[in-house]
Amino acid sequence: MMEKEVIDSVTMKRVLTRMTYEIIERNKGVQDIVLIGIKTRGIFLAERISERLNQLEEIQLPVGELDITSYRDDQGDTAGVIPDKSQSTIPFSVEGKHVVLVDDVLYTGRTIRAALDAVMDFGRPKKISLAVLVDRGHRELPVRADIVGKNLPTSTDEEVVVKMTETDASDGVSIVKN
Repeated sequence: MMEKEVIDSVTMKRVLTRMTYEIIERNKGVQDIVLIGIKTRGIFLAERISERLNQLEEIQLPVGELDITSYRDDQGDTAGVIPDKSQSTIPFSVEGKHVVLVDDVLYTGRTIRAALDAVMDFGRPKKISLAVLVDRGHRELPVRADIVGKNLPTSTDEEVVVKMTETDASDGVSIVKN
C-alpha cells in the first residue's frame, strides 16, 4: 500500500479560504444562504467555511449536520424503509433558502443523491449548491459540484483519504493506492 499526500494542512487552509470566497462571489453575498455538512468530515468543512466567512465578512452563516445513512441506495435493501432524519441536526428552516451542501470527497455521486433526498425531507429550498473539498471523478450519477477545492483524477484502485484535526489529529488529503 502506497500513500501520497496531495494536500497538506497549509494548502487545505488556502483551499477552504478560496472556496469561501467562491461562495460569496457566486451568490453576490450571503443572503439566505445556509451551510449543511454531510457527516462526518463535511460537517467540519462547513463549520470551517462558516468561521472563515465570519472572519472575512463578519457574517455568521448557520451550519446544519446531515446524516444520509438511511437515504443511501447502495447500502443493502432499502425498499419500503422510511429514512431516519432524526440523526441529522438542522436547527433552521431550509424553506426558501439557498442550501450549500458541503462534503469532503465527490466520487460516484451516490452520497449527494442521498443528501438531496434528505434535505428535501426538511423542506423546499430555493436552491441547492454543492461544495466539495476534492472531486476525484468516476461518477455513476449525473452530479457535478458547483465549488471544488481540488480536482484529483484518480484510478478506481486508489482511495482518497481526507484527514481533519477534529477527528484525525491533523489536516491533509492523501491518495492511497491499494
